[in-house]
Parts: sequence; C-alpha cells; structure tokens
Amino acid sequence: MKKIIAVDGPAGAGKSTVSKICATKLGYTYIDTGAMYRAVGLKVLSSGKSVDEDLIIEMTRDIKIELDEAARVFLDGREVTKEIRTPEVSRAASDVAKVGFVRQKLTELQRQMAVRGSVIMDGRDIGTQVLPNADLKIFLTASVSERARRRFEELKQKGVAANLATIEKEITARDKQDSEREIAPLAQAEDAVLLDSTTMTIDEVVAEILRLAKD
Repeated sequence: MKKIIAVDGPAGAGKSTVSKICATKLGYTYIDTGAMYRAVGLKVLSSGKSVDEDLIIEMTRDIKIELDEAARVFLDGREVTKEIRTPEVSRAASDVAKVGFVRQKLTELQRQMAVRGSVIMDGRDIGTQVLPNADLKIFLTASVSERARRRFEELKQKGVAANLATIEKEITARDKQDSEREIAPLAQAEDAVLLDSTTMTIDEVVAEILRLAKD
C-alpha cells in the first residue's frame, strides 16, 4: 500500500473531489493544498489594499491555515471553507502562488502535514516540488471545455452566478499562468501516472487511483 500519494493537475480537473473520496476509502488524511493558496488569496483580497508582492508577503508572514479531517479550511482561526471557492479568490490564489515567499512557507507547512504518512495531497507541484519522494504520483487532467463545464455546474449548484464561456477563458488563462510561472510551475512529474478524466466518471477515476495505491 502506498503511504504518501501526490495528486497534481490543472484547475477544474477534479483533484479535490477524487482525492477526498480516495482518502476516505483508504482511511488516509486528505490535504488540499489548493485551499491553502486560496486562503492566502482571500486574506490578501480582504485587506482592501492595492495588491502587490509586498502586501502578499505581509499578509502571509504570520498567517495561520488549518485543515481538519472534514476538509474544512480555517484562516487565522475562522472557517473560510465556502468563502475561498469563488472565481475572485481563485484568481487571487494563482497570483499569490507566484510569490516565492508564499510557496516556501506553504511548502514547509505541507511537508509537516505529510511527515507521518498515510496522506493524499493534491495541488499543482506536489509530485515535483513538495513531495518528490511520494510513493505514488498522479497527474489528473481533462479537456479545458470539460473542466469549464464541471466548474460551471459546481458554481450553479452553489447558487453562484456564472458564465460558461467566461469560466473557460479563465481556466485557459489559469493554465497558462500556472504552467509558465518561474517558481514551481504546474508540470507532470516524470514518474507520475497520467489520468485523463475527460470521459471518465468520478467513480472510475477513484477506482483507478485506489488500484494504483494498492499495487
């Protein structure tokens, strides 16, 4: 059984959904690193100040981010699980992720969370940067149109007004930004298993990851 599992991939690929289910079925701890960057983005946006690198560093220096077993996210002691799932915070998360100080601080936190093993951690640079020695690495992706459709349906179910064409443009821009940033860009680790979920159901993706985890 693989004790440390890294799941990477672009925005909207379903990393959080399948990782959470797999963690439950395996009895593992699920660590959503994307939520951690979103929390930083939310804090920066909530400052009401003009956003630049100095502000991002200032907001991150003494930040406290916690994830509980129910995958709830706490920012400086306050639950922000729902607040961090807006398009505005998503864009902010991508911006703060480009700042070296932020990545270094959160990478240290993430490694501390994984030190005991029996974890599934998802993000964009887990297999390449955060946990390069993970027992199993998955790179989960899907077509841009399918990822946009999934995000649109997710927002609609939450009662958040959204436009499918706009979401597709935002995801395309996010992919470009994440893959071209100088620090820890989105990339498939050489030893990662590629899973294209465009035509797969959630159950099918989960079943494949569980199979790989048990091999």
